[in-house]
Amino acid sequence: MVRPEKHTDSRVPKDCKQVPVGLTDVDQLTGLIAETDAVIYSAGSVRGRNPEDFSTANIKGVKAMLEALGNLDSSSDSTPPMLLLSSLAASRPALSNYAQSKFAGEQVLHAQPLLPWTILRPPAVYGPGDQEMLPLLKSIRRGLLARVGPADQRLSLLHVDDLASAVVSWISAPQACRGSTFAIDDGTPGGYSWQAIGEAVTDRKFRTLKVPQSLLELTARTNLVFSKFLGYQPMLTPGKVRELLQPEWLCDNREFSNSTGWKPRLDLKQGAKQLFQ
Repeated sequence: MVRPEKHTDSRVPKDCKQVPVGLTDVDQLTGLIAETDAVIYSAGSVRGRNPEDFSTANIKGVKAMLEALGNLDSSSDSTPPMLLLSSLAASRPALSNYAQSKFAGEQVLHAQPLLPWTILRPPAVYGPGDQEMLPLLKSIRRGLLARVGPADQRLSLLHVDDLASAVVSWISAPQACRGSTFAIDDGTPGGYSWQAIGEAVTDRKFRTLKVPQSLLELTARTNLVFSKFLGYQPMLTPGKVRELLQPEWLCDNREFSNSTGWKPRLDLKQGAKQLFQ
């Protein structure tokens, strides 16, 4: 499914049929998913200055999809299972409007225990097409690591290819994952320190620059003011700063691997090599 205004998306493989559909059009969604074997909900908003900016993709669309699933024969074993691609941020909803919206989207599923759903909470995802982490990785390759979190911060990461393979593994075993939430990463025990991130991304020497918290907070507040008048959706907001300053964002693959057999293939060093080759 693609947005109605896009009609076709050149990034979608040519063998895939693209269907323009409104994300909250329950009637159209019902007709479409009645013909599917599985539903993967990957719509999401990561930028915004207020809760409503995140609501349509992260909450209202999930509600519409669940309502469409509920319109099918719930007693039938043929009801397609649904996978919600959420975020690790949903584990701490009080931090930001984004985290709260992802948590609220998950709660929509929890309110429908009879429907066959699963939630995946990936951490920061990087890879081809990435717009968020790529500037940081490129900066490291040029010799400068701009550290925005605490010195002892630990972070889980995941290459987009491994996230895709996790989705494929879920498709093979949706019943084993039914009603469960999994936080998955690239399998690096304890995640990465900032030093480890730098060493994985480049073999050359790099300099670490601590970005002051005061600068982050000032930029975030300025973003809120300018975005209101200029009409853009900011990424760096006070809520995002609170996310960035958390002491750790870590995952554990064991339950998902036990349920599906999935294992990640790319750690950051391998993923960065693939990205910049």
